[in-house]
Amino acid sequence: MTTPPPHQNPTPPPAPANFGPPSKHQLALMIWLAVFPTLLALNLLLSDWLRTLTPVLRTFVLATIAVPIVIYGLMPQLHRARRRLLTRNATS
Repeated sequence: MTTPPPHQNPTPPPAPANFGPPSKHQLALMIWLAVFPTLLALNLLLSDWLRTLTPVLRTFVLATIAVPIVIYGLMPQLHRARRRLLTRNATS
């Protein structure tokens, strides 16, 4: 039997822990953390312009702007933060 040269590691480093998808409750909290500040900011930034619209049109405009911000901008960051938090807690 031969031994590997000293510069080679015979065993690969452990794979990062896979914690799976968030639970219903974690996902609900993550969505709330993304949606509430986004809607608040949009309402404050666009309040003068939104005031002139009907409630249905106002809701349509807010949803059209907020959904991409939440889905493509904030949720990936929250998923990464969750993964870091779980990884940190698993190694502690």
